[in-house]
Amino acid sequence: MVRNGYNAYAQNAVTTQSPYKLVQMLFEGILKFVSQAKKAMEADDIEKQVYWINRAIDIFAELMASLDFGEEHEEMSSYLHGLYTHQIKLLTEANLESDPERLDIVLKVARGLLEAWNEETGLGGRVEPVE
Repeated sequence: MVRNGYNAYAQNAVTTQSPYKLVQMLFEGILKFVSQAKKAMEADDIEKQVYWINRAIDIFAELMASLDFGEEHEEMSSYLHGLYTHQIKLLTEANLESDPERLDIVLKVARGLLEAWNEETGLGGRVEPVE
């Protein structure tokens, strides 16, 4: 019962956020999930590694689906689509080969995206590494 209440609260919190805040939360989710995947990888916990990497891939897929390819945003959306696609490729390779270096690349890119987003939208300052 308590869990259902928490889930309802969490769902309500997400649906009431601005689109800018939601994108910020997605980037933060990538950082969190890839960090968790890296810890699982280091602990040789394949099940958790796969789980966390798949969660990060899901977020990149959601970000890709939300891109606006209208004339005004076509160039930026094309760039981001390619960048997100490459991150998914890195995550998949990291998962298949248990390669933490590829996860580090994804973390660096996601951190940069979050910092740029925060600067552009005025939502926050410098992004600290996720541990």
